[in-house]
Amino acid sequence: MANIRLIPRLDIKGKYLIKSVQLEGVRKVGDPHEFARRYYLQGADELLYMDAVASLYDRNNLTEIVRETVQDVFIPITVGGGIRSLDDVRKILLSGADKVAVNTAAIRDPSLIDQIARQFGSQCMVLSIEAKRVTGNRWEAYTDNGREKSGRDVISWAREAADRGAGEILLTSVDREGTRRGFDLELVASVTQAVRIPVVASGGMGQMEHLAAVVQGAGASAIAMADILHYGRASLPEIRDAASRIGIPTRKVAA
Repeated sequence: MANIRLIPRLDIKGKYLIKSVQLEGVRKVGDPHEFARRYYLQGADELLYMDAVASLYDRNNLTEIVRETVQDVFIPITVGGGIRSLDDVRKILLSGADKVAVNTAAIRDPSLIDQIARQFGSQCMVLSIEAKRVTGNRWEAYTDNGREKSGRDVISWAREAADRGAGEILLTSVDREGTRRGFDLELVASVTQAVRIPVVASGGMGQMEHLAAVVQGAGASAIAMADILHYGRASLPEIRDAASRIGIPTRKVAA
């Protein structure tokens, strides 16, 4: 098994780091740069920045935050929210990001996935899927920060995106996000079995056991975490140690 990546997720509204439950009921948490630096020093493998209100303004507003972050944070950064075009991708990358996560614009025009992969490389193109369970074993992809139905089946959409050149999938369970009840294991397993690209599981991490379940039981390549880190329920070193004790390999971090 390859090293499992531990990725703090930082949802941003304006200048603030926020936290929601099922992508609603937003609370301010603090200064995103302070949290980003803290997680970097704790040994985060990557950072994920998501502009939570980008759909309201039809553009991503994180370039300044990313520019500030890369001054003293030296790990890969993925940025999502409001990315509509190749020009948007270029601006985000020039600000210091390594990858972009695209959701709404890709659903509206799936060829954008092909374009980003060709222009910037598949490793840069992350498909962000916001999934809500429709029936027992079917999920629908949502857009606009979990507010709008797309009519697209999550599994078939993940397959199509991988075929078009997406290098990774950021899979967020809207039903589980912010609940601390654990990941939607059926959802994650269904997507990891459908594609051959890495899947980052997001939404529901509340305790150490949830890490084991989503990696060993559902095949996630990485986990994105917010609540458990932002509110100090566990630190990245504690999560890394817990992973090691149960045989989940992670990147070695100097003490």
